[in-house]
Amino acid sequence: MKRYFSFFILVVAAFVGAPLSTYAQILQPASWSYDVSQKELKVGDEVDLIFNVKIDPDWYLYSSDFDPDLGPMVTTFAFKPNDTYELVGDIQPIGAKKKYDDLWGGEYTYFVGMAEFRQKIKILTSNPEIEGGYEYQVCTDVDGRCIPFDDEFVFNNFDVTGGESSAAPAVKEEKKDKKKDNQLKEIKKVEPSEFSTTDKKRGETETVSSSIGSTSPLKGRDSNDPYSLLGFLGLAFAAGLAALLTPCVFPMIPMTVTFFTNSSKSRSGAITKAIIYGFSIIAIYTVAGTLVSRLNGPEFANWLSTHWLPNVFFFVVFMIFAMSFLGLFEITLPSSLVNKMDAQADKGGLVGVFFMAFTLVLVSFSCTGPIVGSILVESAGGQLVKPIVGMFGFSLAFAIPFTLFAIFPNWLSGLPKSGGWLNSVKVVLGFLELALGLKFLSVADQVYHWGILDREVYLALWIVIFTLIGFYLLGKIRLAHDSPLEKIGVPRLMLAIISFSFVVYMIPGMWGAPLKGLAGYLPPMTTHDFDLKGTILANGGSGGNYAAQELCEEPKYADMLHLPHGIKGYFDYDQALKCAREQNKPIFIDFTGHGCVNCREMEASVWSDPEVLKRLKEEFVVVALYVDEKTELPESNWYTSTFDNKVKKTIGKQNADFQITRYNNNAQPYYVLLGTDEQVLVTPKAYDLNVKNFVDFLDLGLKNFHSGTVAAK
Repeated sequence: MKRYFSFFILVVAAFVGAPLSTYAQILQPASWSYDVSQKELKVGDEVDLIFNVKIDPDWYLYSSDFDPDLGPMVTTFAFKPNDTYELVGDIQPIGAKKKYDDLWGGEYTYFVGMAEFRQKIKILTSNPEIEGGYEYQVCTDVDGRCIPFDDEFVFNNFDVTGGESSAAPAVKEEKKDKKKDNQLKEIKKVEPSEFSTTDKKRGETETVSSSIGSTSPLKGRDSNDPYSLLGFLGLAFAAGLAALLTPCVFPMIPMTVTFFTNSSKSRSGAITKAIIYGFSIIAIYTVAGTLVSRLNGPEFANWLSTHWLPNVFFFVVFMIFAMSFLGLFEITLPSSLVNKMDAQADKGGLVGVFFMAFTLVLVSFSCTGPIVGSILVESAGGQLVKPIVGMFGFSLAFAIPFTLFAIFPNWLSGLPKSGGWLNSVKVVLGFLELALGLKFLSVADQVYHWGILDREVYLALWIVIFTLIGFYLLGKIRLAHDSPLEKIGVPRLMLAIISFSFVVYMIPGMWGAPLKGLAGYLPPMTTHDFDLKGTILANGGSGGNYAAQELCEEPKYADMLHLPHGIKGYFDYDQALKCAREQNKPIFIDFTGHGCVNCREMEASVWSDPEVLKRLKEEFVVVALYVDEKTELPESNWYTSTFDNKVKKTIGKQNADFQITRYNNNAQPYYVLLGTDEQVLVTPKAYDLNVKNFVDFLDLGLKNFHSGTVAAK
């Protein structure tokens, strides 16, 4: 029965869609609605404008609070300025997830299922006129489609009582002009007839209040998802094990175990005290993580992630920790605090055991402080769970040996003796702190475009740091507190090999190698001054034996739009059609977008294949039609769309309208092969990472072009 019903639906859809091309369909994966935080207001009150978005399953919506230069299309809002209201602060996305993307080389924020944006405004008159527009992009990983949209909004679902108040603007013309000038400065440009503004520079936002952020430090996925938390737990646990091997902690293991075994009347009593001791250590550190989590919040998290001040502060903190571990000075707590805790521990009993654990935490602070501080800095992103998980993982690793050795004291005989190797652990940790601390300076550098830590500078510093680690492990470098090293053991040798191997891995990155294993730590490739591969391709090289491409005329918009892998082509359909007729070649239309991640993935994974690249360079006239290009065309080129009756003013809007009206499709990437008569040669193709399928698609198009066959409708 289900099969017959499905067949019936398909037949009906075929007849209903007959007037349009049956190659695809127009999609609308996100629906918007508008609300306010309170319905009854007075002049002078502040209220939140709420944008609610319902997102279809398997789709996601890019948020508004990441770097617009990263690549994906940031959601932007434009408010029509007038004297009936004023904006208070920036627009705020509520509960956006975070994800690092290797392809973009940075972190973006996004929503799934539902999205919410809030903009606070102040009511200035009894009849506020709140109108504007927004632009956004939705994508899906199921079949790799991305779609940009724009729409307009009006807020009129609330009542304002009371006349003009002192909060309302004066009627004097000069004050009105001043307020309007200030709003216009923020919004840059808003056409009275069209609220969705455009700009001539790709990636610039045209919104009064777009909360533009940047990449946040060291978060591969949403920092509260189970995978990220599990990975962070493992990292914190490893840090706890490393802390055990420092000069402040390792010698205390046998001392503590001896205390329990000598002060207890029975072995069971010693075991009980040891377990309580271990749980006390875990509790102390976990409470510290809980306090950090409670101090954080969404606004504080956004500030931490995007502002230069906290990131530079964290960088300085890491450098101080590194200098401490390298032996320049020691970070210690006031001796009075340690003495008070030690006095409480002498009281004995279970309370004494707890304070003995507290004393251990304080006494070992000079070694554990930098590690604990690093974990808390890494987790200080506004999450409630992550700091707690980090401190739990660290303290668990820290407490287990004390507890186990108290239960099994005979194991103490198997421990290595204290010595200079403990200081070596501290020094290596110091070098690692130096390397990891650069990430925070890099975040601030990328946000504010200082140009201090471009990708090759960052890599050069890491190469030097890890080379020094290797030489230190081999005994070629000796610091102030190190003991003489007459010979090295196998563990030090193996660690030195790992360090030098890592250096060898990083060296090609200085010439533009992607180094995918370090994608989450390195600055994006766009900051790399000398990209050898990119330079070769940009100058026509390809690494393959391809026939030279000839263009019929200089492509329009080539100063701001580009094709990958050294492909020569056009960015205007009419130019491409004219050239195709001159050269008697089929046209390859690439409906793409600046913010289309799957377009970039197709270019990186499929277009780069020699078989695909050879066909695109030799057999087709290629035209890339960017649907999100914001460059405004001369007014003489504007037209009103037959699809939505809106005036299409920009390159992107006209390309998107062309895709919709001609091919009944609004998703990217989307590839169409045309003959010189503008007939479709083969069923258009969307996102597909199978290289063979794409080669077959191109070959069938070429075959049909030469035989005069067109695609079946």
